Amino acid sequence: MMSELQVSRITVDLPVFEVQGRSLRKRVAALGRRSTMAEGAEGAIIVRALNDVSFQLERGDRLGLIGQNGAGKSTLLRVLAGIYRPTKGVVCRTGKTVPLLDITLGLDEHSTGRQNIRLRGLFLGMDPELIKDREEEIAAFAEIGDYIDMPVRTYSTGMRMRLAFSISMAVQADILLLDEVLGVGDSAFQEKAKARLREVAAESGIVVIALHSSPVIMEMCNKALWLDHGNVRMLGGAHEVVRAYDDFMHGRAAA
Repeated sequence: MMSELQVSRITVDLPVFEVQGRSLRKRVAALGRRSTMAEGAEGAIIVRALNDVSFQLERGDRLGLIGQNGAGKSTLLRVLAGIYRPTKGVVCRTGKTVPLLDITLGLDEHSTGRQNIRLRGLFLGMDPELIKDREEEIAAFAEIGDYIDMPVRTYSTGMRMRLAFSISMAVQADILLLDEVLGVGDSAFQEKAKARLREVAAESGIVVIALHSSPVIMEMCNKALWLDHGNVRMLGGAHEVVRAYDDFMHGRAAA
């Protein structure tokens, strides 16, 4: 199936209510957002989370999103997923889009791990037969042993994250959206998670992924988008953009 993602000059303004303007203004200014804030109706503060962002992806493209915290990466992923509607601009998607922005979303702590495989699989739009066929594979990958038949409320945080990751990596998508999905488990499990993520990305038509790991972005992606306070700082080949970003960050740290 054809996969295509076209983002045309999108801008996202987020209103913040029930906070004193002066107090919020100080906090936003401290984050370097002074130029992206305005006074809205009824005293609300409007923060410009994205400003005039454009790019186009076709089947086979892997786009890595880089930038400091607050740069707009998660906001962009939410726009691509249809969770946020852009204030201006248009997003056109061709193909089934699956957002994995919070991999623990949909886990029921009162249900067993096995039951959660089915519940979250359905939540992610997976075919019931596919869930059934891959149930044991998902359970084994999570490395939680007999706990798979225990309520999730008895799990440690690491066990929950491993189960959530394992379920999420069973999805099939034309456009896959990922937000910091590799912070799971110990170093050995993270290496296994990276390998699985590469497999899933290879099976998907288009992947857009936000990661703080420059090496993983250079390894997995053919393109990268550097966001800075909601603006496109650089868009191009993954190695070129990541090197420019790393040089900038190292220079900033040295300064």
